[in-house]
Amino acid sequence: MINTDLQRRKDAATPRGVGVMCQFYAERALNAEIWDVEGRRYIDFGAGIAVLNTGHRHPKIITAIEQQLGRFTHTCYQVVPYPSYVELAERINALTPGSHAKKTAFFSSGAEAVENAIKIARAATGRSSVIAFAGGFHGRTMMGMALTGKVAPYKTGFGPFPGEIFHVPFPIGLHGGSTKASLAALQMLFKADVDPTRVAAIIVEPVQGEGGFYMAPPEFMRGLRAICDEHGILLIADEIQTGFARTGKLFAMEHYDVLPDLMTLAKGLAGGMPLSAVCGRAEVMDAPAPGGLGGTYAGNPLAIAAAHAVLDVIAEERLAERANVLGARLKERLEGLRGEVPQIADVRGPGAMVALEFMRPGTRQADMEFTKQVQANALHKGLLLLSCGVNNNVLRFLFPLTISDAVMDEALDLLEAALRAAACRY
Repeated sequence: MINTDLQRRKDAATPRGVGVMCQFYAERALNAEIWDVEGRRYIDFGAGIAVLNTGHRHPKIITAIEQQLGRFTHTCYQVVPYPSYVELAERINALTPGSHAKKTAFFSSGAEAVENAIKIARAATGRSSVIAFAGGFHGRTMMGMALTGKVAPYKTGFGPFPGEIFHVPFPIGLHGGSTKASLAALQMLFKADVDPTRVAAIIVEPVQGEGGFYMAPPEFMRGLRAICDEHGILLIADEIQTGFARTGKLFAMEHYDVLPDLMTLAKGLAGGMPLSAVCGRAEVMDAPAPGGLGGTYAGNPLAIAAAHAVLDVIAEERLAERANVLGARLKERLEGLRGEVPQIADVRGPGAMVALEFMRPGTRQADMEFTKQVQANALHKGLLLLSCGVNNNVLRFLFPLTISDAVMDEALDLLEAALRAAACRY
């Protein structure tokens, strides 16, 4: 097989709406490296969009899946339950922030977790409205799209969306926002659009993912918690991209001194297997009636086995600490290039959830073309990078936390070369 033939077949057999970044096709992968069908090697700084925090094909995860495969692959948990589901729920309840009583339900995708978190919040409060933030991303289902604060490409042509969803600005200092302004916008929303007694939940990413890797300031999170407490609103922390050691802590909410009522989890939870979760206060999680939550494939036993192994690997290999070390190395390298690459407007992010934002030199205008050029240069050199941001002018770095020092050093050299080459063209 060759890539060009597969590309032709892909175009003929699959819809254009499934956008695909790379024009090469994976043959195999290991830890932070991918080889395509023609044998070319790439260093993976995308990790399946933060799914592979524990790398491609970690041996402990493979072993766990193989062992479960020898027992059974599916019963549907709601029909015949199995111990590993209960045991994983117990582990998640213990590991998530807060010592209060919690319960966890498992699903298959991040969007499914978000959908169910909203269902739970509505059942628990008897209210229907939900507040989200500009730039936030919460999935591709109808409710997920309604909550998402970015139109193109996620919402274009797909409306109308579920009602009673409201957005307020996220406090991004680089773009003139502030905690004060965002909280004031929220209060104005209560005066102009929705009575706070009708709001079931506020959903927020501690660090916006698709929106550009902007971290919520601590005072903003405290403000949200205070508003929620005042009006009986539930606070949902969407940790789908931030969870499982990516930010230098097991969960991003550990960076704050407030607790959410519900958390949505996915991506890094199961090392590449489809698994998501909603974890929250026990009394809130118990609000839906029996049968109100679930799904045929929800909590698949192979994915559950993988998740147990992921949690073991994170603890044994101290991946939260590793995230801080790797992220610091990356940020130091990027900061050192500011003089040579004037398009660099910001280097940011906790732990290994690092972003590089580009603007046209001497302006505050997003430079999407420069971002594309750096990304293309890197891919040509064998380094896979992902972009993000409402203006598509941010590179996000999501390498596996298990990446070796040697491969990380090689990747940083390739990244530096890609940045310099792009700067020379402008």
